[in-house]
Amino acid sequence: MLKWVLDFALSVLLSGFEVAALVAFWFVEGMKTWAAKGRPVPGETSRLFLVLSVGSTSSALISYGFSRADLLVACASQAVLAALLALLLILGAGTEGGKRISRYRLRSRLRRERRRWHASQHEGSGRASAPVRRCWRRW
Repeated sequence: MLKWVLDFALSVLLSGFEVAALVAFWFVEGMKTWAAKGRPVPGETSRLFLVLSVGSTSSALISYGFSRADLLVACASQAVLAALLALLLILGAGTEGGKRISRYRLRSRLRRERRRWHASQHEGSGRASAPVRRCWRRW
């Protein structure tokens, strides 16, 4: 009976602690963004990836330790938490990758338009309009 109480108490305490730490991290990052008046904060994405990867790895290691100690409820709760953090990490990396790809494509297109415009100016035909400068960042 004591083992079940310990198992359940550990699962609740550790899961609550990890969720509270993640919420505190997001609160601090939100305060940094608020202090910057909504502008991007340097290194925000890398800090998020670091926290999510360390959190999921530590949860998986803790889950393994609980399985070796035969604390099944705590093991299962830590495994679920590790899977959720890994899922957040994958979704965040996919979103960031999509943003970088779209930014790269926009820059390439603008460079191509600029080259075409400059080439048309050397040929003497005034048909091409000046390239439009578009900012890829949203302020």
